[in-house]
Amino acid sequence: MFELDDIQEDETNELEEVVMGLIINAGQARSLAYTALRKAKEGDFATAKSLMEQSHSSLNEAHKVQTQLIESDMGEGRIKVSLVLVHAQDHLMNAMLARELITELIELHEKLNR
Repeated sequence: MFELDDIQEDETNELEEVVMGLIINAGQARSLAYTALRKAKEGDFATAKSLMEQSHSSLNEAHKVQTQLIESDMGEGRIKVSLVLVHAQDHLMNAMLARELITELIELHEKLNR
């Protein structure tokens, strides 16, 4: 991975690659969480737990990129805000919310399954 601090305005393609990584990891986290919920509905809580751990790992990767972007910008507007960056932030926040809610739903399914 490259240093986000070194991004110049003409290096938009490089920034877009980073942003796409954010979208991919956040999307993966969300998808794994919903798959875990389906497994919990089927009563396969061991697989659900494993999938939620994988989801957490993907979400951590996305969050690391977000943190690097924020630190690189330093509140000075150094990072060009584009529609794809806003889209990436939206993906990340949706994945975080989905994981939180799905964790609660899986716990409810476990209680009902006892």
